[in-house]
Amino acid sequence: MSSTPQNPTRMMRPLSNLIFASRWLQVPLYLGLILAQGVYVFQFWTELVHLIEAAFGNTEALNILVKSIGYQATAIKDAAGTVIGYEPIAKLNETILMLVVLGLIDVVMISNLLIMVIVGGYETFVSRMGLEDHPDQPEWLSHVNASVLKVKLATAIIGISSIHLLKTFINAENYSEKTLMWQTMIHFTFLLSALAIAYTDRLLSASHTQGKH
Repeated sequence: MSSTPQNPTRMMRPLSNLIFASRWLQVPLYLGLILAQGVYVFQFWTELVHLIEAAFGNTEALNILVKSIGYQATAIKDAAGTVIGYEPIAKLNETILMLVVLGLIDVVMISNLLIMVIVGGYETFVSRMGLEDHPDQPEWLSHVNASVLKVKLATAIIGISSIHLLKTFINAENYSEKTLMWQTMIHFTFLLSALAIAYTDRLLSASHTQGKH
């Protein structure tokens, strides 16, 4: 009697199942990002408490804020123009307040980026969450895929870079011209990269739609 040849696809099914199940190895990565989100929440509230204390005249909190944002007071120069010191910072001024608030906005935007990566990445690469009937389902999650996620991440990175660039220009006197130039060029590179990603995604979507017809 001749033996019935086995289906190659059926023989490889255990290996295929193992490879497909390997996507669950990403779960600890997303759990780690959730912990990082918790650290950002702690950082946000620490900075906010220091800001409130500084607004009520707490000198120690003010010094912590000034050190964290890299702000320097007006330089004191001698007759030769050499910097011999800096004027003491006695109270919270508009520039320090603006830099601290921009730092808080930066934390929020990075936190939003983490949420996009955690939720969108898990939904795209690991498993469906089944949130179709959930009242709090994010609007963007209903049509998320790898391409859409890349475009959204690129847009979020541009927003974060814009905040950093704005903080640098507000405090420009404490940075060299080389630093200002490089930060501007890096931000411009992010813009070009996002445009290239969005354009490529549009081309791929158009070719996929034509292929269906």
